[in-house]
Amino acid sequence: MEAMATDKSPAGFTAASQYLSFALGAEQYGIELLKVQEIKGYSSVTPIPNTPAYIKGVMNLRGAVVPIVDLRKRFGMEAIEYTQFNVIIVINVGSRIMGLLVDAVSDVLNVGPGELRPAPDFGARTDTRFISGMVSAGEKIAVLLDLDTLLSEADLAVADELASPPSEEAAKPS
Repeated sequence: MEAMATDKSPAGFTAASQYLSFALGAEQYGIELLKVQEIKGYSSVTPIPNTPAYIKGVMNLRGAVVPIVDLRKRFGMEAIEYTQFNVIIVINVGSRIMGLLVDAVSDVLNVGPGELRPAPDFGARTDTRFISGMVSAGEKIAVLLDLDTLLSEADLAVADELASPPSEEAAKPS
């Protein structure tokens, strides 16, 4: 695989040249390929109480506890019953490992600097900060996600809490 180049687009933002595209329903999305650690088929996820509804739970990945974010719930989409055909994209965000539950992985998009388009302005009521841009993907438009913005500090704090072993103090019976 070729090294990922960083290009400055005419819209004034920096974007990676390769993205992993995936589907949620009929819509296409993309994330920076270099943030992807691996792609796994859907397997059992252990639910964790008192977490945001879009935190599906955690899974064991070779001994590491990995929080799983259900992107359908995160985006307010209709819930579906997950099967072995769904996919978990294991990503690195900062120093954290997390999983993104999606419907299917599509392709790797090679995006040239002239192909990247800025997110449309939907007005103050619609938060598009997590969209780094848009690009044509065949007949469709793929929405390119900024994982650092999409997964807020609160999400990352929950991920840290779920991934860290319980402290000795918390493990002691009262």
